Amino acid sequence: MIDFETSSDNSQNPEEAAGGSPTTANQTNPPAPAPDEQPDVDLADLGSPDLEAYAQAMAGSYTGAQTDSHQTALAIAQAEIETKTRDNEQLKAHLEDIKNQYARLAADFDNFRKRTQKEKEDQEIQIKCSTLKELLPVVDNFERARSVIKPQTDSEMNIHKSYQSVYKLLVDGLKRAGVSPMRPEGQPFDPNFHEAVMRETTDQYPEGTVTEELVRGYVLGEKVLRHSMVKVAAAPEPTSQTDQTEAPADSET
Repeated sequence: MIDFETSSDNSQNPEEAAGGSPTTANQTNPPAPAPDEQPDVDLADLGSPDLEAYAQAMAGSYTGAQTDSHQTALAIAQAEIETKTRDNEQLKAHLEDIKNQYARLAADFDNFRKRTQKEKEDQEIQIKCSTLKELLPVVDNFERARSVIKPQTDSEMNIHKSYQSVYKLLVDGLKRAGVSPMRPEGQPFDPNFHEAVMRETTDQYPEGTVTEELVRGYVLGEKVLRHSMVKVAAAPEPTSQTDQTEAPADSET
C-alpha cells in the first residue's frame, strides 16, 4: 500500500524540501537582468583617467560631426551662390542685349519716319511744282496781252478789265501757293536761276550783270519753277592805239 503522507511530502517544492521557504529564497538570490537591459554604470566606480578619456572621446566625436555638417552646409551654400551669380550675370547680359536691340530698333524707326516724311514732302513739292509750272504759260499770255493790247473804246476797255481781273485772280492764287517771280535786272548772272540767251555790249553795267529779263522766271520757296531768260552785259572791246593816232590825222585832212 501507498503511504499518502509520504506522497504528500514528496509533492512539496524542492526548495521547501531543501529546508528553505520560497520567500526567503527569492530575497536571497535576486533574478538576473534581461539581456536587452544594460546595467547602470556608476561613473564613480570608474577611475579618473578612464572618465577623462571617455569625456574627451564623446566631445571629439560630437565636435567632428558638427564640423563636417557645417562644412557640408557651407559648400552647398557656396555652390548655390555661384549658380545664382552665374544666372544673374547671364540675365544681365541678356537684358543688355535686349536694350541694345530696342535702341537700334528705335533709331531705325526714327530714321524711317524722318526719311518717309522727307520723301512725302519732296513728293508733294514735285507734284505742286509740276502743276504750277503748267500755269506759267497762261500767266505769260496775260502779260503779253496787257502790254500789246491798247483799248481805244469803252467796250474794249471793259474787255480789257475783264481778262485783267482773271489774270489778277490767277496771280493771287500763285502767290498763296508760294510762287514768286524773279527780279534779276541789275543782279550778277547766276546760272542756278538765270539762263543767258543774249549778250549786250555796254559800259553802263559791269560785265556779267543782267541787263534785261526777256522771259520771267519763277521760284517756289527755294526751288526754281522756271529759269529766267535774260540778257547779260558784256564789256566793250578796247580800242587799239593805232585807231586813236589815226583819228586826228583824218580830221586835219
